[in-house]
Amino acid sequence: MQGLLKLARSIDWLNVQVGKVVIWLIMASTAISALNALVRYIFNTSSNAFLEVQWYLFAWSFLVAAGFTLLNREHVRIDVINSRLPKKAQIWIDIVGFALFLTPVCLLVLYYCVPMLMQKYASGEMSGNPGGLIRWPVWLALPIGFTLLMLQGWSELIKRLAFLTGDGPDPTVKAGEKTAEEELAEVLRERAAAEERAGVSPAPQR
Repeated sequence: MQGLLKLARSIDWLNVQVGKVVIWLIMASTAISALNALVRYIFNTSSNAFLEVQWYLFAWSFLVAAGFTLLNREHVRIDVINSRLPKKAQIWIDIVGFALFLTPVCLLVLYYCVPMLMQKYASGEMSGNPGGLIRWPVWLALPIGFTLLMLQGWSELIKRLAFLTGDGPDPTVKAGEKTAEEELAEVLRERAAAEERAGVSPAPQR
């Protein structure tokens, strides 16, 4: 299990580095969009290349950052029922989801998109718009993004199995986020401190 946890930490580190790079892709997309609007306003001209590179960068940013988003548990989750279940039940739901849903979907996307990427690279397919860009660089984001997402799914799976075996901490708690027990202990400490300041002896803890 320790070897698998080391692998999970390596995957986490990789997606953290990717997340740091994606910030710059978003900034570049914003800068290009502003520059294009400025040129169009001042010189009454524009370029399809400027427009397309914006969505190229946007596509790269949200596709390759999918693993980083999963690492930080920022994907949309429907927790109306799941959050009311015992912790072990929540962990098992995640394990089933990563093993039987996320991994097969990622493999299916890779199975179909890699040949399409190779075809577009070999043909040198260009945008149909005048002055547009070559297509394969934006398609490259698909296999990279889904590979990173699948790897992060495996990392989360390992961490949840480690939690069930007692070899790791609760992976559902974000870094810096307090558990319910820690929040309760903090509330009790604050209440005891307030009563002490008011000159009231704190009630004995049961």
